[in-house]
Amino acid sequence: MKIAGLRLRQRDGVTCGPSVALMAGAVLDPARYAALADPDSGAALFAAEQLRVHADVNRVWPRRLGTTPWGMARALTAMGATAGVCYRWRLFRGRRDSLADVVAAVRRGRPVAMLLRQVVPRHWVLIVDAADDTLSCYEPSSGEVRPVDIAAIRESRLAGLGFPRPFVFVLPHSNV
Repeated sequence: MKIAGLRLRQRDGVTCGPSVALMAGAVLDPARYAALADPDSGAALFAAEQLRVHADVNRVWPRRLGTTPWGMARALTAMGATAGVCYRWRLFRGRRDSLADVVAAVRRGRPVAMLLRQVVPRHWVLIVDAADDTLSCYEPSSGEVRPVDIAAIRESRLAGLGFPRPFVFVLPHSNV
């Protein structure tokens, strides 16, 4: 299932998290993918669902501050329910992080959310594919799927995703 052709974008400056969660749902559930791919209603559905997801995962946390790692884990678990996937979050471990769990999950068809930062965590992207030493990331402000070198993640020198440094990964930890 390819989400690159959807070209769906976040609706404002604080809905990157909900956009990532919705795209994860499209990867995990063919019915969600079909709904978002509908040329007549997909974009409107995506925009409306961003608001719903944002309200669901940020009941206490101020929405203007974005989506927390625990909120993203909850959102991805909800999106992965039809596929029986539960998500958890973990911190990026710096240069010593092998990213083996991230790559393995994506190769099994389980997308992984990555929270990026310069200093303060700011932007969510979704890792949707892995090939050799490259990962494919959905970047919600552009709606594009962009290639990222695994070494660039480890070395905190990401380009084209908004911010250079990984902070947190939200990845599957079990099937329910």
